[in-house]
Amino acid sequence: MIPPAPPRPAQLGPLLARRRLARGWSQQRAAAELCAAAGVSTLSRHEVSRWERQRRVPGGFWLGWLAVVLDVPLVVLAEAAAATRRAGSTRATGPGRGAAAGARPAGRTGPGRTGGTTRGGGARARTTG
Repeated sequence: MIPPAPPRPAQLGPLLARRRLARGWSQQRAAAELCAAAGVSTLSRHEVSRWERQRRVPGGFWLGWLAVVLDVPLVVLAEAAAATRRAGSTRATGPGRGAAAGARPAGRTGPGRTGGTTRGGGARARTTG
C-alpha cells in the first residue's frame, strides 16, 4: 500500500486574502497597515491585489511584515510563497527578494535596491532618489 502524499502547502494569494478579510480589512487598509508597520510609504493596494491574485509574490522583506500585520507565522507565509512560485511563473517583489525566486532586477532604487543599474543595454546608469 502506498502512503498518502503529504498535504501541499497553501498558495500564498488565497491565504493573504483570507487573513485580510478575517480582519475586515480592504486591500487599501492592508497596504496602509503594512506601510505603517514597515515604516515605508511605497506599498499600494494595487500591489496587495497583485499578491492576492498571484501575479507577483512578495519578497522576504514584505513576507516578514505580512507575518506581523496579519498575525501569521513567517514560516507559513514562506512555505506558501515557495508553493506559489513552484506552481506558476510569478515575480518576487520588494526588498529582500532572492535570486532563487527568479526575480529580474527592477532597475530602480528604493528600499533594498541599489542605484546605478543599467536598463535596456544602455551605457548610462539610471538612479532615482
